[in-house]
Amino acid sequence: MTCRVLIVGGSRGIGAEVARQLAGRGDHVVVVGRQVSAMQELVEAAESFLGRIHTLVHDVTQRDEVEVAFQRAVDVLGGLDILVYSAGVLPHVDIDQFETSVDAHVIAVNLVGAMAWCNLAARKMKAAGTGVIAGIGSVAGERGRMGNPAYCASKAGLHSYLESLRNRLDRHGVRVITIKPGPVRTDMVEGRGALPLMIDVDVAARAIVSSLSGGPQVRYTPWLWGPLMATVRGVPSFVFRRLNV
Repeated sequence: MTCRVLIVGGSRGIGAEVARQLAGRGDHVVVVGRQVSAMQELVEAAESFLGRIHTLVHDVTQRDEVEVAFQRAVDVLGGLDILVYSAGVLPHVDIDQFETSVDAHVIAVNLVGAMAWCNLAARKMKAAGTGVIAGIGSVAGERGRMGNPAYCASKAGLHSYLESLRNRLDRHGVRVITIKPGPVRTDMVEGRGALPLMIDVDVAARAIVSSLSGGPQVRYTPWLWGPLMATVRGVPSFVFRRLNV
């Protein structure tokens, strides 16, 4: 069955690869993002998909524009079956840096933007009695690590928000999925050195695409992060704060 999919934050990285894979299987996709040239490259590369990828320029921090952008995307698709929120930023933060403006931007993109788009999708899908909402979280949201407090907080907040949305919408036939990847080889982690259990972007995208069709509504990728994070969550705070993470 052909699905109508809206991907927010699909210019590059995981979102762009998810768009390619979904279009490749025959779905109709609208990609929302800020990087016009990158989205044009995505469309040109997908010419063999019979024009199933369309683009919409939008900055997720502009909340007053979300409703119009959402409706425009739905009109292009002719409806909405799946929303994937993939927009995210991970700025480099020095260990002695405490900058509220930087932190606020991270929260605006990673969390508030997700709420703005997912709320509109939730309203529409609840009324229809069907649909899938997927948010790209991170294992970084499992504990408050010293390296990037705002990023950890934004992903922890996203996880909690998606769980709440899932508890609201499950009875109405809407699936809400939380994807929790570890490090993925994208521009976001470039220059950060060797990271544990890092996977290629196509591997992460395959896990996301698979999750859209069924299975657990909370998914770690690769799967090994699940038991690892269960262990990490059990580490007492006085021990965790002494770890160099």
